[in-house]
Amino acid sequence: MNQRSESREEYLEAIFKVTQHPDGATVSRVADELGLAAPSVSQMVARLTGEGLVERDAAGRVLLSSEGRRQALRLVRRHRLSERFLTDYLDLPWDQVHDEACKFEHVLSDEVEERLAAHLGNPQTCPHGRAIPSADGELPPEKARPLAELGAGQKSTISFVSDEQPDLLRYLSSLGLLPETAVSVEDIAPFGGPLLVRVGRARYALGREVAGKIFVRA
Repeated sequence: MNQRSESREEYLEAIFKVTQHPDGATVSRVADELGLAAPSVSQMVARLTGEGLVERDAAGRVLLSSEGRRQALRLVRRHRLSERFLTDYLDLPWDQVHDEACKFEHVLSDEVEERLAAHLGNPQTCPHGRAIPSADGELPPEKARPLAELGAGQKSTISFVSDEQPDLLRYLSSLGLLPETAVSVEDIAPFGGPLLVRVGRARYALGREVAGKIFVRA
């Protein structure tokens, strides 16, 4: 795959991810996601718009066209399948698989993708708990809300972690805050203070920012 093609795919994937933000995707948010300067991102967005992969709404937000979304979901599928393979078969820790999967996703052919999914048993989620799009481009809705939104005394089960920063993932792993783990909020400090959460027999004080990146079943 040539560099230009790979760069375009990275943009589509980043735009898809940022469109999950409640306020939608903007050039600045896409630039932050990619770690690039806003003017460079603006130029590529204009190019993708010309190719019919991206659209802009009246507020200037960046949207994927139906074809752009199809291509983005194909990349998301390959990325999350690659993460599952790296954890399940190569025993790579969940805090290391994101960067490695970014390399894998660009070189997988349709046939290898299909065989990989079958070999893995057609998993439904990646190691971080995010849904894996189906082969025909369908992405199941993730019915979840941030742990930070739970009230004192409420219980739930961790669905996924929205941020794949290695330091955060290592921290959550050390606390046992992993997908499919039962968690309860015992108390909430006032004035934006931390949440006191219970995981098994342990209790931890979690800051609101961290708790906002852990999503539990709604």
